[in-house]
Amino acid sequence: MVSFEFATASRLLFGPGKLAEVPAALRAQGVRRTLVSTNLPGPGAERLRSLLTAAGIESVAWLVDQEPTVESVSAGLARSRREGCDGVIGLGGGSAMDTGKAVAALSTNRGVLLDYLEVVGRGQPLQSRPLPYVAIPTTAGSGAEVTRNAVIGVPAAKVKVSLRSPHLLPILTVLDPDLLGGLPKSVVASSGLDALSHLVEALVSGRANPLTDALGAEGLRHSARALRRAYTSGLQADTREDLMLASLCGGLCLANGGLGAVHGFAAPLGGMVHAPHGALCAALMAPVMEANLRALAERAPEHPARSRYRRIAEIVTGRQGAEADDGVAWVREICQALEVRGLGHHGLAISEIPALVAKAKAASSMSGNPVQLSDEELGDIVRGAL
Repeated sequence: MVSFEFATASRLLFGPGKLAEVPAALRAQGVRRTLVSTNLPGPGAERLRSLLTAAGIESVAWLVDQEPTVESVSAGLARSRREGCDGVIGLGGGSAMDTGKAVAALSTNRGVLLDYLEVVGRGQPLQSRPLPYVAIPTTAGSGAEVTRNAVIGVPAAKVKVSLRSPHLLPILTVLDPDLLGGLPKSVVASSGLDALSHLVEALVSGRANPLTDALGAEGLRHSARALRRAYTSGLQADTREDLMLASLCGGLCLANGGLGAVHGFAAPLGGMVHAPHGALCAALMAPVMEANLRALAERAPEHPARSRYRRIAEIVTGRQGAEADDGVAWVREICQALEVRGLGHHGLAISEIPALVAKAKAASSMSGNPVQLSDEELGDIVRGAL
């Protein structure tokens, strides 16, 4: 019997020019002064501010120049309260959107961020609904625009963990492919490969369901045909649409079907080295696929994930009858084409592998991996990603 839950943003808008519909949505919520959590000032931010002003909504910019931490979120919360904001917009990549989510949530709930963080915090549930929150991605990878968690770094523990609640889903998500124009190649690569890793992991996750299966396959088709072209030939209109659809599908899948060992490692890695999340996922993707396929063949030869890996291979290669190993080879090739560096390049030392394995085993994403991996197998993955 099939049994699952599927949840996403209250309203989702996709298409060129959809940014213009944000002010009306905020006014309908009674918002008069909004914090705009954003990565960098640019045409998108200027356009949004102009639209808000024309609609009689004041905006307060909060520049997010790093991945969110307990300290940076607390500073954003203090600014929002000081300015009397009654709404929050996350405009940018995953860092800006997750910062915005956390600020919106803490604005209406007592206590401090660590009261609500999982793993290293108290893990308390949010009691009150956040301020009205709108997510507007300007990169195509994190999927944070449709997830019910915000990833927060805890430097003291050298780890990234989640603030997690159904209340964190935005009241509105706006996906306007026009906002992807001008992204640097490095961001195209790291964000695009992040989306690819979401899609691959969700399709073989132990918590996959019929809806995430359909969305995962559709997103994978968009990702596979656009990634290399976007990196080598730039972001044309059709490529921007493909990448944003892939990111959306990946976000819907990870939020409702779970992930696996790639993200089980990426969470603690983000607290140990300084690198874009997508770059870490890219380095880990092929080694995790290989380890899973080997473990499944040895210990669970009838597991449905084996046929799912073959389906992934067929989609990304465009060849009916492709084998799972062909999918692994394709991932390695696309990572090479997009100039992915190993974990050692980002500062991970061989001596740190045991500590990383211990932290990864406790990460929430690891529970979705299609097969339980031993410490030795997990260590081999990291060594293969160096």
